Amino acid sequence: MKIKLLLSLLSVSVCLCAGVAVAQTKPLNIAVIIKATDSDFWQYMAIGAENYAKEHPNVKVTLFGPPSESDVDKQVAILENVITKKPDGILIASTSSDAAVPAIEDAMQKGIPVVTADNRVKTKKVAAFLATDNLKAGALAADKLVEVLKAANKGLKGKIALISAYAGNEVLVNRDEGFSKRLKEIAPDLQILPVRYVDNDIQKAMASASDLLLANPDLLGFFGDNNHTGDGVSLALRSSGKAGKVPAVAFDSDPEEIKALSDGVLSALVLQDPYGMGYKGVDFVVKAINKEKLPEYTDTGVAVVTKANMDDEKMKGLLNPNILKK
Repeated sequence: MKIKLLLSLLSVSVCLCAGVAVAQTKPLNIAVIIKATDSDFWQYMAIGAENYAKEHPNVKVTLFGPPSESDVDKQVAILENVITKKPDGILIASTSSDAAVPAIEDAMQKGIPVVTADNRVKTKKVAAFLATDNLKAGALAADKLVEVLKAANKGLKGKIALISAYAGNEVLVNRDEGFSKRLKEIAPDLQILPVRYVDNDIQKAMASASDLLLANPDLLGFFGDNNHTGDGVSLALRSSGKAGKVPAVAFDSDPEEIKALSDGVLSALVLQDPYGMGYKGVDFVVKAINKEKLPEYTDTGVAVVTKANMDDEKMKGLLNPNILKK
């Protein structure tokens, strides 16, 4: 009788264990494709994505990305290869609004939800899109530059230099347009010189900014529309002896920009939230996998940081998401 009871209990135990095994599921495999591995900005997005996975054991994040933002074809090839591995979902910050469209639509057709971040791709066949409102962000940069010029009694009549990472990139086009339109509204006598495009290369940005300073000794200020252009402008201002004399506002953050802001070489940084793009982006992918309804577009926000507020708690994580890494 005791033997039969023991066998019965063992049988129940095996069934319960089997039931648990059936109930367990493997972690969702999310592929996160950033624009470039050579930029702190995209590494910040990666930190956000990885932190989400660390906080949610049922999610596994695998990171991919080309060396540079100029490697459009390489990023498309990475995306195509990722799709063949059949992940549960994809988060991508596409370098191009057009080039990745066929692969993204292919993934969606195969039941792999795709969430896009930062750059809007020209297809409605995505699960969701989250990014900065770059027209608004560019306008904030113009507001801050004019504020700095007024505070320094520089006057609002003269030349402004705009250093852009790329020509034709939708994110930067909107950012530069927002800056230019707002500047015309609030300081119509400020003239923006022809835009210098530098292939997202810090040394080229430095050379362009140096050339502009030499050719225009009366130059009133700079706008750099991403972190690499901000780095180049700050290096040019340092080497020319114009640091602190010619105001400069730039986008995003990296160690060089943070030091330049602290030293007074850069007057302000307009900060996006790449960490949030990664964290919220993976969350959106998970929700898309679970067939939850998502907003078509989510504004990830923007903030302006100066030397005066860079040590505020709410700014520290935006300036350097490395401190948020788990």
